[in-house]
Amino acid sequence: MTRYAFAERLTLVSLMEEVGPDAPTLCGTWTTRDLAAHLLLRERRVDAGAGIVIKRFADRTARVQAEIAGKPYGQLLRDLRNPPWWSLLANPMLDEAVNLAEMFIHHEDVRRARPGWEPRDLPSTHQRALFTQVRRRSRLVLRKFKAVIHVEAPGFGAVRGGAGGEQTVRITGTPGELLLFLFGRQAQSQAVLDGPAELVERLHRARLGI
Repeated sequence: MTRYAFAERLTLVSLMEEVGPDAPTLCGTWTTRDLAAHLLLRERRVDAGAGIVIKRFADRTARVQAEIAGKPYGQLLRDLRNPPWWSLLANPMLDEAVNLAEMFIHHEDVRRARPGWEPRDLPSTHQRALFTQVRRRSRLVLRKFKAVIHVEAPGFGAVRGGAGGEQTVRITGTPGELLLFLFGRQAQSQAVLDGPAELVERLHRARLGI
């Protein structure tokens, strides 16, 4: 079985190598060095990772991430290319479930921060793997919107999200574009929204990322 998460990891590292440590990303002020440090913290310093999602631990997470970022860039990329065997997040049996969306999104964070980017033409099997992540993510991040939200990837499937109500909006795109939208990269996603203008605008402005 193809390991798409690992493939995304390797192509991300290759791109980071190509653009260097100071290249911009879609992650705010983070450079590629900062992004590499974030990914390494996530899988190698679980003890310091709580601040990624819990605000009161954010200062410690930031300190540890800065320490990691201070290492030579080449070492960061070597470590990212070769995840540690002892890390739960590096377990091959869990790789697709816990790393595919993370690696895909951050790969695109580097790609789409560069001028002249184009969407990748991914094989249908790769897109199908991404759509599995779309299903999970849709239910999580759209659950509080008081509307019926249909998330559709033609040829791959559809999922219904939102809290229900009288209004309906449809988000359509390839699995990759939908995943980018659902991870807070609305401005860079080529997903298409159709529905009441006010709700469409709210979805475009919503903070959907972690």
